[in-house]
Amino acid sequence: MALAVFAVNNKVYSMTKMLLFMANYGRKLRIGIDIRRKEKMKKAMKFVERMKKVQEEAETVLRKA
Repeated sequence: MALAVFAVNNKVYSMTKMLLFMANYGRKLRIGIDIRRKEKMKKAMKFVERMKKVQEEAETVLRKA
């Protein structure tokens, strides 16, 4: 179903000479991944790795105590 919606929104219509998506939303249809989202994911993964290390260090110290 999503592919059908994409196809309809991404078609240039002969009457209007524009994409249906452009006519409805006033902007081009974005295709592919959002680069900003990819960067946020990288930052989130780095944070997760840092937190794992901190938790491992804290666990080691607590076990010694």
